[in-house]
Amino acid sequence: MLQLLDTKNHARTDNKFIICEVQDILDIMGNLFPLDCKKFVVHEGNLHSDFFDLRTGLAGDILQKFSNYRVQLAVVGDFSKYESKSLRDFITESNKAKLIFFVPDMESAILALQ
Repeated sequence: MLQLLDTKNHARTDNKFIICEVQDILDIMGNLFPLDCKKFVVHEGNLHSDFFDLRTGLAGDILQKFSNYRVQLAVVGDFSKYESKSLRDFITESNKAKLIFFVPDMESAILALQ
């Protein structure tokens, strides 16, 4: 489920794993803490579609866990396809902080998490 990317304690999800609920993130974080991993990359495809529908509350609930535990997160994907103004605003505001990033590719993810 998790893959350690490098010695700087970056991890990412397995491409087959779909994060559907908050408990999935808590399980991942439970695996991260023994590795002292504080930076995490997840691909858009690893997130259930409800994550991108802000009305479900899934994105807020999941991202709150990263904030609570001070774990940085980069979400890699093409977010231009989402037409929701609320989601676009959410992504813009998230990218202004230093904890949660929505980026187009893995290279951008690693740079954002430095």
